[in-house]
Amino acid sequence: MAITCDVAILGGGTGGYVAAIRAAQLGKDVVIIERDKLGGTCLHRGCIPSKSLLRSAEVYATVKDSESYGIETSGAKLLFPKVQERKEQVVEQLHQGVQYLMRKNKIKVLHGKGRVIGPSIFSPKSGAVAVELEDGEMETVVPAHLIIATGSRPRHIPGLELDGEYILTSDEALQMDKLPASMIIVGGGVIGVEWASMLNDFGVEVTVVEAADRLIPLEDEEISRELQRLLVKRGVKVLTGSQVLPESLGKDEEGIQINVRRRDDTSTLRASQLLLSVGRQANIENIGLENTDIRVDQGVISVNAHYQTVEPHIYAIGDCIGGVQLAHAASHEGIAAVNHLCGEEVHVLPSHLIPRCIYTRPEAASVGMTEQEATNRGYEVKIGKFPFQAIGKSLVYGSRDGFVKVVADQKTNDILGVHMIGTHVTDLISEAALAQLLDATPWEVGQLAYPHPTLSEILGEAMLAVDGKAIGM
Repeated sequence: MAITCDVAILGGGTGGYVAAIRAAQLGKDVVIIERDKLGGTCLHRGCIPSKSLLRSAEVYATVKDSESYGIETSGAKLLFPKVQERKEQVVEQLHQGVQYLMRKNKIKVLHGKGRVIGPSIFSPKSGAVAVELEDGEMETVVPAHLIIATGSRPRHIPGLELDGEYILTSDEALQMDKLPASMIIVGGGVIGVEWASMLNDFGVEVTVVEAADRLIPLEDEEISRELQRLLVKRGVKVLTGSQVLPESLGKDEEGIQINVRRRDDTSTLRASQLLLSVGRQANIENIGLENTDIRVDQGVISVNAHYQTVEPHIYAIGDCIGGVQLAHAASHEGIAAVNHLCGEEVHVLPSHLIPRCIYTRPEAASVGMTEQEATNRGYEVKIGKFPFQAIGKSLVYGSRDGFVKVVADQKTNDILGVHMIGTHVTDLISEAALAQLLDATPWEVGQLAYPHPTLSEILGEAMLAVDGKAIGM
């Protein structure tokens, strides 16, 4: 006998379980189909475990620099197995929390591999899901609406085949039981620079190879240049405008060696391991899309503004639809999709207003357009910048590096983008995002009486700097 429900969700990651909770809040009978653990990539192989490791790396770096705070330490030692143990404890606590939320909201969870099936005796239209349960039994779920939230996985490079020993992605690296002496990171995007920062703080010799002419090439150029400068200052070797040559890969008992081409020059890099960090690809294979009319374009599921596929009772959200591949974006999309299928008022946030965060040391964060993007779109821009070295709380934290940059429209005074690099900026970017969402002007944001001393003062100063009225400079 098939299981019928109002909403079935294929994938129990951040977007999927948030959508499930929202549907349950609206009185819907909900089933989640998850092949692994609730929480998905973010909780088990991405956001949470990597940030736990980054926090341990930050603490270790602070301890090593403790004399600058007037504290003498002796015998500080990195216990990497303990670092990994702490990471697992954080993940497990949150995993238990997600499971509790499922029980609280009376959401049925089926652990197994789901596959969308076409019209059958169970349903006159596609959208039912055949589920192979963990015990090998089969179950069929027949929903009124289906939400596909199958996420993504690390992208591979042909010729650099994963072996879990010499060639890794972030998935395997998160499970390392010991740190390598050296690491080549292929890809200088967000994940690549986070791993570079973390491993460097742990004492690993790091080389980053990036094909573009700068790190984090999708971010504002000034932020990119500053982050690269600070990583190089810490000892990270950065090769931009460079490509690894997979056919040159060699392995021996000491590690790997591979050639790198930069313009007309080729050099050889050697390291204990190589970490692939070249983006992510959607998990859309083997989920039965061929049994539907759903369109796939450039490796992701095509949806409309309300996250509907061409079959209006089937929605798709998160990394499997491309766009902003971030956990909080998936959650927002899940809520918007559920609100739409339930006939509620829908608030779809434009993708450029979703904050982007990079958890290096120091952190970087942004929302809206870069200066170059704004110029390319025909805006006459004006810029406000303010350095962290003029913010008292930043000096208290022991950091002088970084700045906040505001990009505004000269004609309308609208905020077009805000870009930050410095201490704890990932905790500051939400205010800038809210200002853009509410269509505030730099002058209006600058009128707030920012508490002193706090890091948040820098946003007010940067906003005032747009019109040359910053107080602290």
